[in-house]
Amino acid sequence: MTELIKAYFWPLIGGIMGLLLAVLIITVGFFKTLFVLIFMAIGITAGYYIQKTGILTNVFK
Repeated sequence: MTELIKAYFWPLIGGIMGLLLAVLIITVGFFKTLFVLIFMAIGITAGYYIQKTGILTNVFK
């Protein structure tokens, strides 16, 4: 079972993300889901920037 998961890790992640996106669109609606996805992208970008520059490493030492 572990070998199967290792072999198809990214397709499984993509399938789970697609399922989650479909459930969000059906239950919440397209524009609210789009709003959430935009803010997720902003959060990911900010987190990547903070990690890359190391701004908070000095604060939490």
